[in-house]
Amino acid sequence: MEAPNPSLLQLGWTSFFGRQVSAAEDRACEPVRVISVHRGMVTVLGEAVQEESISSSLPVPGGPEDRPTVGDWLLIDRQSRALVRLLARTSLFKRPAPGDDRRVQLIAANVDTLFVVTSCNQDFNVARIERYLVVAREAGVHPVIVLTKADLAPDPQPFLDTARALQPGLDVVLINGRDPESAAPLSVYCGLGKTVALVGSSGVGKSTLVNTLRGSDGIETQPVRQDDGKGLHTTTVREMHRLGFGAEGGGWLVDTPGMREFGMAEVAAGVAELFDDIVSITRECRFTNCTHGDEPGCALREALAQGTLEAARVDRWRKLADEDALNTASAATRRARSGRRGKRK
Repeated sequence: MEAPNPSLLQLGWTSFFGRQVSAAEDRACEPVRVISVHRGMVTVLGEAVQEESISSSLPVPGGPEDRPTVGDWLLIDRQSRALVRLLARTSLFKRPAPGDDRRVQLIAANVDTLFVVTSCNQDFNVARIERYLVVAREAGVHPVIVLTKADLAPDPQPFLDTARALQPGLDVVLINGRDPESAAPLSVYCGLGKTVALVGSSGVGKSTLVNTLRGSDGIETQPVRQDDGKGLHTTTVREMHRLGFGAEGGGWLVDTPGMREFGMAEVAAGVAELFDDIVSITRECRFTNCTHGDEPGCALREALAQGTLEAARVDRWRKLADEDALNTASAATRRARSGRRGKRK
């Protein structure tokens, strides 16, 4: 017997989306949510739509972000099931497409919480975690660091302490992903209609965690290599997994393929928020255009000399800020060229 379709509320529909739908669209269209993305197609789910695959092509092509991704809300024609339009998002995770800086890869939309999953072994990498935190801050999404494989670590406490030190007030949860009781503290983020995205490199236990939170073993898992702790790509597509809908309902988990490369572009606000202590000190420099090199009166250089800032953290800030500035400039150039080509047509 098939499970009943979730209500719009269970799917994550809020007044933010409802305000975007006109009276005419409400009569002619059905709101549906994208639960998985495939080449040229998306699988959608709605109150009156049972996991149906439709074309992902919009009637009017737009910019690089104007295409459906997992978590998006769409309006489709009630009769033909044709895609009518894409609703504005509350949040969007994206990155420059690996190996092709001309494209943008959309990861997930309308996410409430981001689980940054990393394991208590060789995979633990502060710089990579900070990249995810920057993206979460830029998108306005609440980040939670999930430290997995606590049961396999001789002493997981150093991993916990290091993660908590990345930013004051950061939520960090240490779990054994195979143990439902250990993972139970994560359920507070997965309430009625809430959407949680999981990001992390391959082999950190994302698929195992998805299985535990869903209460099933339907997602394939892979062992990691013993020599370096790296894993194989178990998840190959981005999709939403429905948590148990009981009397009060449940949330959604967006699993993503393992990503070791996460390029920074148009995330200046996220960088500034994550490294607000460093940014605050740079405002005390004598010159507003200080490059924090050899200029006199550089507050950042003085803080490093006094030991009030960690040199490695400053280096990571410089790298992310420089990468973002370079990629953001490239993105602006691409948009300008695309606009000129459009005008010539």
